Amino acid sequence: MIATNRLTLRPWGKDDLAPFNAMCRDPEVMEHLGPLQSLAETRAVIARQADLQATRGHCFWALERNEDGAFLGFCGLKIAPEGIAGLEGALEIGWRLRRDAWGKGYAREAAIASLAWGFANLADDRIIAMTTPANVRSWGLMARLGMARRHDLDFDHPALAAGDPLRAHITYEIRRS
Repeated sequence: MIATNRLTLRPWGKDDLAPFNAMCRDPEVMEHLGPLQSLAETRAVIARQADLQATRGHCFWALERNEDGAFLGFCGLKIAPEGIAGLEGALEIGWRLRRDAWGKGYAREAAIASLAWGFANLADDRIIAMTTPANVRSWGLMARLGMARRHDLDFDHPALAAGDPLRAHITYEIRRS
């Protein structure tokens, strides 16, 4: 677990399924991430993260507010998807928060903690982040974290069909100081 002043990043638990599925069914939360997810799809996401935690020691961790134990979403580190030139094997930071947690600094606080943990505990010299060009909130946070835009690493997501409005992705990077 990683604790900050207001948050805890932790492994996923059985009580996270319902609130996470509610997030994954929210059109505003999913606007730049893909189609709304069924309960089975949400369960599969949690299972993949639990597997990553067990095999690698890190994942996109569940994000909990310390004040009341509320599930807010996720933030953490995983290996970038395969099949993306320049990003193969790169450590990726990512986050997704429920809508009522937006604009409160939670994503930034969790991302700072995740980056610090990654550089303190893993051998990677860089951590990347990716999003769609339209996801201004997300790439704005990347910039505020001190990540640099890497135009040379922008890509079309291989899992998405040509013409899909979410296919184009931009990439940011931060290097170990």
